Amino acid sequence: MAFYVSFGTVLLLLAFAAPSALLFGFGGAMAARARFLPLNWLGRGYIAIVRGVPDIAFFLFFVIALDQGLEYLRHKVKCPDWDQPIRQGNDFIVCDIAKLPLGDSAQWIHETYGFTIAVVTFAIVFGAFAANVLHGAMQAVPHAQIETAEAYGLTPRQTFWRILVPQMWTYALPGLSNLWMVLIKATPLLFLLGVEDIVYWAKELGGSKTANFTAYPHPDWRTQYFLALLVFYLAFTKVSELVLNRITTRLSHGQATLAGEAQRNAT
Repeated sequence: MAFYVSFGTVLLLLAFAAPSALLFGFGGAMAARARFLPLNWLGRGYIAIVRGVPDIAFFLFFVIALDQGLEYLRHKVKCPDWDQPIRQGNDFIVCDIAKLPLGDSAQWIHETYGFTIAVVTFAIVFGAFAANVLHGAMQAVPHAQIETAEAYGLTPRQTFWRILVPQMWTYALPGLSNLWMVLIKATPLLFLLGVEDIVYWAKELGGSKTANFTAYPHPDWRTQYFLALLVFYLAFTKVSELVLNRITTRLSHGQATLAGEAQRNAT
């Protein structure tokens, strides 16, 4: 049953990580095109640094750093009288009431905390790629549209939200579609973050006499389990491709793009 539930874990991760990454990406794109230099550097630095670090290295580092950072802040607040060093060699030791989650917390709290950390990590990593895509899409909107809006007396804020943002999605969707596919393929990284996803259970249930289970009703079935994962991912990406194609067709209607021109020629 845990194996079947893990499919829902993957879908739940995508449901939370995709909009969160898009939110991070939109913020990063707005910062990268800001005229205020510190904000501009922050946006461009976020895009460059996260995109330049291998995903697996960032996932392993950021999860530990975020977890220890939160525990360190709680430790300073809840245990001000602590007189021992927090760093003791390779160990990171805080008082018991500062740990996240608490040692006596229910199992679902531990699982929810780990899942939340995973969502935040996915959002930050893929948000940088989304920021790069959205920044390029904003640059691709014809400048004549912006000039026309200014000629009609629209403020920069009105121009951004009423002219630039609605039109940029047409240019951003191909890149965001590829990013969505990469996000789907990256979900097995949950296994590295300690979340019991479909890869974890395929490995555990497929093998025979592992550490967690000593008896199985079948021998080594890892090939069958991972074949099931192959079918799941291929089917899911195919459905995603069909949905994204319909969205692209809808957004391209009336736009001055190759897809929009193709629609006009067809009619």
